[in-house]
Amino acid sequence: MKIPLYWIDAFSQHRFGGNPAAVVITAEPLAEDLMRAIAAENNLAETAFVVPRGSRFSIRWFTPTVEMDLCGHATLASAFALDISGWAKSSPIVFDSRSGELSVSRQAERLALNFPARPSSPVDLNERVAEALGVRPVVVHGAQATMAILESQSQLRSLVPRLELVAKLPGYGLIVTAPGEQCDFVSRFFAPQVGVPEDPVTGSAHCMLVPYWSARLRKKALHARQLSARGGELWCEDRGERVIIAGYCALYLQGEIEI
Repeated sequence: MKIPLYWIDAFSQHRFGGNPAAVVITAEPLAEDLMRAIAAENNLAETAFVVPRGSRFSIRWFTPTVEMDLCGHATLASAFALDISGWAKSSPIVFDSRSGELSVSRQAERLALNFPARPSSPVDLNERVAEALGVRPVVVHGAQATMAILESQSQLRSLVPRLELVAKLPGYGLIVTAPGEQCDFVSRFFAPQVGVPEDPVTGSAHCMLVPYWSARLRKKALHARQLSARGGELWCEDRGERVIIAGYCALYLQGEIEI
């Protein structure tokens, strides 16, 4: 059986930037062991599996090793794939997921995720995080992931974390963030816990980042960059219980897989 597959660079205007995600669209759900095998074979941070359900779509996300509860860049990529393939007949595109209803709308040339906010609060992990990062954070917050706030963008850019220690921290990964020099804030994301040493651009991390920086900077609209080797750019908005996370997508590959 042949199945269409799209390889899309999310949160970038250009190929070879942002975060690559594979999107598999099928009329009926695939068996879970098959989805896991396809995600492992793709060996990308995430593969999204999308199934039409009337005017909506179900979506599931797999890393090469585990299923995720929420993934931003692969959802953005999925909306882009549905748009260019003709599956999407209206806007916003609405997904049903393990994290509830998610929607993606078009903002001119960008696509905008509407995701649940994940407010965080301080936790007593400074020593463990300092040992993992090699630099002492100003404060550490916790929610679904651990989040370390540093003093400067230069500190963030030069980090070489000890991933074996990062993997022992609570949550699905470690967000590290600092004030931006040419944007509101910058970040990096490390998730060896789920098979992703460093994620190029992480939409779901901004569910925690946006509430924190919105409160700290006292502004609702925020411009962010993720300082991975590939790099990514995000335009965000704090809407209380929801966050808007917008960015560009670029198609790298369109083809078929055989199973």
